Amino acid sequence: MTSFDLAGTSRPWVVFVPQGSSEVREQLTELSAKGGRVHRFDARDLMTVPGTYRALARTLRFPGYFGENWDAVVDCLDDLCDAVTGGVGIAGVVRDADPLLETEHFPLFVSVLCQGADRANSAVDLDGDPLDRPAVAEHFVLEFRAFDPEGIAGRIAQKDLVVTVGDGFVGAALDPAEWH
Repeated sequence: MTSFDLAGTSRPWVVFVPQGSSEVREQLTELSAKGGRVHRFDARDLMTVPGTYRALARTLRFPGYFGENWDAVVDCLDDLCDAVTGGVGIAGVVRDADPLLETEHFPLFVSVLCQGADRANSAVDLDGDPLDRPAVAEHFVLEFRAFDPEGIAGRIAQKDLVVTVGDGFVGAALDPAEWH
């Protein structure tokens, strides 16, 4: 049994798994069956910060006024349109994510994905007031050919994240003590 649910609104927001995981395949199918959307990214497009901005904006249909900075990514991830989410949620999937581990921006990229997903998966705003929309399931899956859970966990460890090493996955979510 896994400790992540790609079709639900619970943590972790970013999941690192071995490529070809049957559990991930089943959960993506479940998300699609509920009306959610699976969006795929090419890891080669995420190797630079500008490339990451372009890939996210193109694939997730960020608005034309997207500011191409990390704060704007968080804002856009929190406010994806129904055409992108199906009104239910998304899973962003990156295959062959291995080379991303070596990029300078990788830990920040993971934190930003967690920040945007944390906000999207919540039915309240940052002040705790109810939003005028329901929570939307938003998760990101990075698939690795050479899956090294301890190496991945060590690379993304930072004070604002809770990193969990489970059976066949690594999960990342915002640390509530730092963010809430």
